[in-house]
Amino acid sequence: MTKTEIVKEIEKNKTSVCDVMKNNTSKSIKKMESQIPMLMQQYSDLYTAYLHSLDDVFGTCYISEKEFFDKLGIDKKTLKAFEDYSETITDLYSTQVDANSHFFRAYVKMRISQIESSDRFVHVMMDSYSKILSQVNSNMDKVTGKGERKAPTNE
Repeated sequence: MTKTEIVKEIEKNKTSVCDVMKNNTSKSIKKMESQIPMLMQQYSDLYTAYLHSLDDVFGTCYISEKEFFDKLGIDKKTLKAFEDYSETITDLYSTQVDANSHFFRAYVKMRISQIESSDRFVHVMMDSYSKILSQVNSNMDKVTGKGERKAPTNE
């Protein structure tokens, strides 16, 4: 193997601090991403159990109170007014649920847009940073008298 081939092999296998940090950061992010579906499903299961529990409470209450309210003999007009009132409250609640869902969708879109804008900004700043580092390296070479770096030859 020639000197040039040896140098190229060393450069090829050389690991930098940036490589280590990037690789480990990527591993960590991929691990967190892999957990998202499971976490969302668990949250959904928890919320569903909570809602079913509330539904059961009202079902149990219905059974317990039905006989009591039936014996009171509440007239049909009062029951109809109560039913209309309850439906109005239910419709208002349903509208609020829809509004909250729409708000959350818009909120998520806005946050994603914010992240994308920040990402573009970081890329512009990193390009500038890279150019500055390149200029610093070039100036350091001039100051130290090394000039332009050349690949080793087969001597």
